[in-house]
Amino acid sequence: MIGLTGGIAAGKTAVATRLAELGAVVIDADRLAREAVAPGSQALEAIVARFGDHVLDADGELDRAALGAIVFDDPAALRDLNAIVHPAVQRRYDKLVAEAAARDPDAIVVYDVPLLAEARPASEFSLVVVVDAPAELRVERLVSLRGMDRSAALARIGAQIADDERRAMADVVIDSSGTIEHTIEQVDALWERLVAERSRSAAEPAADPADPAALL
Repeated sequence: MIGLTGGIAAGKTAVATRLAELGAVVIDADRLAREAVAPGSQALEAIVARFGDHVLDADGELDRAALGAIVFDDPAALRDLNAIVHPAVQRRYDKLVAEAAARDPDAIVVYDVPLLAEARPASEFSLVVVVDAPAELRVERLVSLRGMDRSAALARIGAQIADDERRAMADVVIDSSGTIEHTIEQVDALWERLVAERSRSAAEPAADPADPAALL
């Protein structure tokens, strides 16, 4: 299992997309979170029971802005929300991982999770890949590509874990500060490494359980 993360507007989506093109099974944490609270889900029912039906929009879907306004400055409310959502996301994650393994025991599975550093232990993954770009460049991307004003972009970046802390947990850093072509070249090189390691692992003979060295 490979953990893929990066700060907002670092280019993580482009990296995940390329890995999927190359053959990885990519599990999108944001998508899991949306699916976990879809209309009719137990998680959404629990959220409404805890926070009231005013956290739903006119279509009966979760109004994230309304919910965010409740939990933003209320640690207890945020803990309650996480206690509802995180188990639901974990169940969907476990199901997808199991399905991928059933289809192909040698599948390279990538968990695309923006808040890996904040929410999950790096030890959960055999490899942690961090997509990295300077904060100022990411601000420019948020302004030019997503239409944010500069203060909002700075606030979004400032609310996340510091870049040096994210890099410190990385086994591989993909520098996305240059052209998209340069980013893709790094992803392709990473994929070649992963495939080679998978091939070596498959070629290694299984340890003889009768061999005392296998117990060491």
